[in-house]
Amino acid sequence: MAQFGTRSAPGQGSRDESAAGAPARSQGVRPRGHSVASAPHGGGGAARLAYLRDLMTELVRRDLSLRYKRSVLGLAWSLLTPLTQLLVLRFVFTVVLPLEIPNYTAFLFTGILVWSWLASALDQAAGSIVDNRELVRLAGFPVAVLPAVTVAANLTQFVFALPILALFLWLGGGVPLSAAPLLLPVLVALQFLFILSGAYFVAALHVTFRDVKHLLGIGLTLGFYLTPVFYEASQAPDRYAALYRFNPMRHLIGAYRDILLHARLPDPVPLAGVALGSIVLLVLGYRLFARASSHFVDEL
Repeated sequence: MAQFGTRSAPGQGSRDESAAGAPARSQGVRPRGHSVASAPHGGGGAARLAYLRDLMTELVRRDLSLRYKRSVLGLAWSLLTPLTQLLVLRFVFTVVLPLEIPNYTAFLFTGILVWSWLASALDQAAGSIVDNRELVRLAGFPVAVLPAVTVAANLTQFVFALPILALFLWLGGGVPLSAAPLLLPVLVALQFLFILSGAYFVAALHVTFRDVKHLLGIGLTLGFYLTPVFYEASQAPDRYAALYRFNPMRHLIGAYRDILLHARLPDPVPLAGVALGSIVLLVLGYRLFARASSHFVDEL
């Protein structure tokens, strides 16, 4: 299953080692004009939003810098896993078992990138509390930003890979001029919302049940093959149509392909369903997270 380079970067070390050294590093996570431990008391909602924005920016920068610390290639390592899987799957499904899908390289890489953002973000979100014990123990620290930081950090890697996808699109003959690609930021925001809704669930549950991350890994592996990442959904047997119809990632990946490969507007009905479901799950996930957060320090 494709994921952005989260564990194999040279010199990265384990996440637990990063957590062990967090006391010294947490002192460096200091948004402009605010303390790390607590939000500003004055200024109302605007000051609170500015604090959270600056805090998230610093935490994302910290996450990426620690992940590729002492690495020669740095952020470029995040491209090696999806590019390697692209090469393998492209060989299998263009030479061994041809699928006859036009511009298959761009088709496949689009699916891999979209799925990798989901898989990497959820995998890291599961450990976002456990791996940041010192930050969680700071009085007044807004722990709710930690799952969001993992989603945002992997969004950075997703955006970093888009020029490679643009190159594949150009090599495949380009894309007709259309206003459809202008909807890409909206689609990215929708996927961010969808991933974040799941991130709060797995982050809260993993603190108490440490099997969650292992079960999540199995689920993501199965999901990779049950989602049309490297094949068209229409190629699946009709008896499994319902399985694909209710798979939100099928609709998100399909929408990316509509916009980027075919320069056409995606079907708004399934995307509206994904948006509505994501909002409901986000509310439920955040409530579960907020309720469980009162016990995080004891569990850690």
